[in-house]
Amino acid sequence: QRQLVESGGGLVQPGGSLRLSCAASGFTLDAYAIAWFRQVPGNEREEVACITSTDGSSNYADSVKGRFTISRDNAKSTGFLQMDSLEPEDTGVYYCAVAPFFCPQVDAHFSYWGQGTQVTVSS
Repeated sequence: QRQLVESGGGLVQPGGSLRLSCAASGFTLDAYAIAWFRQVPGNEREEVACITSTDGSSNYADSVKGRFTISRDNAKSTGFLQMDSLEPEDTGVYYCAVAPFFCPQVDAHFSYWGQGTQVTVSS
């Protein structure tokens, strides 16, 4: 069974950092782009970052540029999202998703999704 499992969420104060992980089981991530999304109740799901499987190029939402860094370790079939200088507006459930090779423009083109991990930024 192919699945993605996120971990690393939690409660952090404004200005703090968290590192999220997305581990694949039942398959490897070598040929998949990895993306991170977040969702706040009442708001649409937002893609915050994506990294391709081909050349490792990445893109970020304007709201997280310069603060978040997406990376991958293909040997461990794991993706990461390093989140620094966290703000209360970063609070939400964070999901990872994967798609073949490139970062899709449409959410429906992602093949697998994780169950999500809660991130709360509050003093």
